[in-house]
Amino acid sequence: MKKKAVYPGTFDPVTYGHIDLIKRALKIFDTVVIAVARNAEKKPLFSVEERLALLRQATKGMRGVEIESFDNLAVDYVREKGSVVMVRGLRMLSDFEYEFQMALTNRKLAQDIETIFMMPSESYSYISSKLIKEAFAFGADVRDFVPPFVAKALTRKLR
Repeated sequence: MKKKAVYPGTFDPVTYGHIDLIKRALKIFDTVVIAVARNAEKKPLFSVEERLALLRQATKGMRGVEIESFDNLAVDYVREKGSVVMVRGLRMLSDFEYEFQMALTNRKLAQDIETIFMMPSESYSYISSKLIKEAFAFGADVRDFVPPFVAKALTRKLR
């Protein structure tokens, strides 16, 4: 039986931390569906289509990766994809409270879906898309945090 997991998120933009988590998940699962949330409430910098394109470029050559968008509950999307596993990243302790609350809510909504928490490498544990966008907007060099094509995309959007 093939093992499939869904990794939902905003990915606005994709970072080396995201890529690290995808690679780690691929060591456990045959297929990892990267599910880009169409959540307009978060007011993403990049459109869904741009985020999908950046993720496709970031995962080029990785076997077992599927990249799609979704606009319903994550647990419903996981079911639609024929999976029972949702992967979530935990960077720092500050992520834990939010992620724990989300996992318990998802468990109440869908007892058949399990949330698996994964940690990125220590070198990526402090990276967040939000901080990268803020730092970049103030002129910081973000090439240590995102692939070069993401840095170029940020330049086109913010400068």
